[in-house]
Amino acid sequence: MIIKKFTAKTEKEAIENARKELGEGVVVMNVKPVKNKGLFAFLKSPMVEVTVALEEESEKYTAAVSAINNVIASSQNIEKEEKVEKKAPVIETIEKRDSAIEEKLDSLQSLLEQQLQKPEEKKEEKAAEEPKEESETDKFMHLLHDTMLQNEVDEKYAQEIIDEIELINKPNMPFDYALANIYQKMILKFGKPSGIEPASNGGIKLVFFIGPTGVGKTTTIAKIASKFRVDEKKKVALLTADTYRIAAAEQLRTYANILEVPFRVIYTVEEINKALEDFKGYDYIMIDTAGHSHQNNTQKDNMRNIIHSVDDIVEKEVHLVLSATTKYRDLISIADSYKEMADYKLIFTKLDETTTLGNLLNLRLYTGASLSYVTYGQNVPDDIEDFNPQKTVKRLLGGKN
Repeated sequence: MIIKKFTAKTEKEAIENARKELGEGVVVMNVKPVKNKGLFAFLKSPMVEVTVALEEESEKYTAAVSAINNVIASSQNIEKEEKVEKKAPVIETIEKRDSAIEEKLDSLQSLLEQQLQKPEEKKEEKAAEEPKEESETDKFMHLLHDTMLQNEVDEKYAQEIIDEIELINKPNMPFDYALANIYQKMILKFGKPSGIEPASNGGIKLVFFIGPTGVGKTTTIAKIASKFRVDEKKKVALLTADTYRIAAAEQLRTYANILEVPFRVIYTVEEINKALEDFKGYDYIMIDTAGHSHQNNTQKDNMRNIIHSVDDIVEKEVHLVLSATTKYRDLISIADSYKEMADYKLIFTKLDETTTLGNLLNLRLYTGASLSYVTYGQNVPDDIEDFNPQKTVKRLLGGKN
């Protein structure tokens, strides 16, 4: 199967270009507008990006694509897990930018300096209360602190960061020096992103996806499986242990059909062992699991048994899938509940549905778990990327994408 993107002034023109290059059997998978970039972007005509797919049995592929759209649409009615017809703009995929901190933070620095120049409210009252006027550096640090809070970084972590920076501050240091220090400190706190890696022995890597219902686990698995199957030409098998929701199993089955990878529903530990034997020559086996109530000990025990049943047999990873729109207090409860089962990495979904990303830092610092991927829409195989700490920190400090 071939998946390729074509950009043109109109959807019709892009599809015609696709057919000229790939043939009449192409199937349109996604259409979205493309924002022009550059100084004179407003003078350029708007563009449209069309993602198409092609395989030898085009009729089979067309039917599968139609089925996948029906599954996504129906999942909204059954579980309200995904918002399929959402029209809000999707966060654009991040392009590679220059690694210099000064260039990354130009717009942010200007924003902060402008805010520092604004007249202070109740200036006379503050002067009476404070025997010594704050320095410009102090005002700058307070502004950074407030900006983190506005982005829902927990007060505890925001203050820790400010305190650590103030220890290395120099008198009358320029704003760019202070900003670079806090920028680097926050990137270090996020740590290095940790995506799914091949098995160290060259064998199968078993990857479990856990998390509550409604966060988009199944769609996220499809995006990751597509990345490995299409982009990296890896052999992937999909399993589901979510036997509670028929719609979730059928949705994953449809994705498997499109990607032309094996799919199974598993009910017992023995069936996992059988899958390991049958897919011995594969690179990855990805397993969807059922969301569970924090209070349901039976479900928790069953999931724990499944995850640890392969400990001495095959290398595994566990990824906890969370929604960026969930309240921090609830995220803590969820993280604690799943921590009892296994060590995990973090995947955050629905970044397109929130304007604040503080919970990404909060959960990273609370759990100590590495972040692997983030998703920002429902287009498969698009709308997912490796976690980018530089981009996230820039937004937490008031910058823009």
